[in-house]
Amino acid sequence: MPDSFAGRLLVATPNIEDPNFWRTVVLLCAHDQEGAFGLVLNHPMNGETVPSHLPEWGGHAVEPPVLFRGGPVSTSSVFAMATGEDMPVDRWGLRIAPGLGLVDPGRGPDAFEGRLGRMRFFAGYAGWGGGQLEGEIESHGWFIVDALPDDPFAPAPTELWREVLRRQGGELARFATHPTQPGVN
Repeated sequence: MPDSFAGRLLVATPNIEDPNFWRTVVLLCAHDQEGAFGLVLNHPMNGETVPSHLPEWGGHAVEPPVLFRGGPVSTSSVFAMATGEDMPVDRWGLRIAPGLGLVDPGRGPDAFEGRLGRMRFFAGYAGWGGGQLEGEIESHGWFIVDALPDDPFAPAPTELWREVLRRQGGELARFATHPTQPGVN
């Protein structure tokens, strides 16, 4: 396995039955021998709007402008993912890929001098200790695929799991048609 999967997607296989990760697409924000940190991209929290929780950021969230369940860890923490091609490195809280990173929503929009593009907000995150994610991958819990620039900001996030699998082609594309309840016909 490579040293890092940061910037790539983890797509849950049908083997994952944990409701926190069932049919999820996780963007890995950081990954090394110490562990991994990512955000679930396809679990919007219906009714939990960004303006109701972070009023100063309300106009910055892409559609749908709701908080997303980023994962089961530290669910009272909010993470803001943003694009920003010309933003200095020191403005990123964590740079994920060129032009994509996490910024501190506590600083407020004015701190970024209009340099932010698309944004999405997440409550909580997904985390793995050293070797834990690698073990889950080896036991066929996750597919690892390349992320496209629009994936973190998908306008129909609940369709992202099927969409990402379909575009892989071949064997992986077949998983997109996997029934939600295989035992029920």
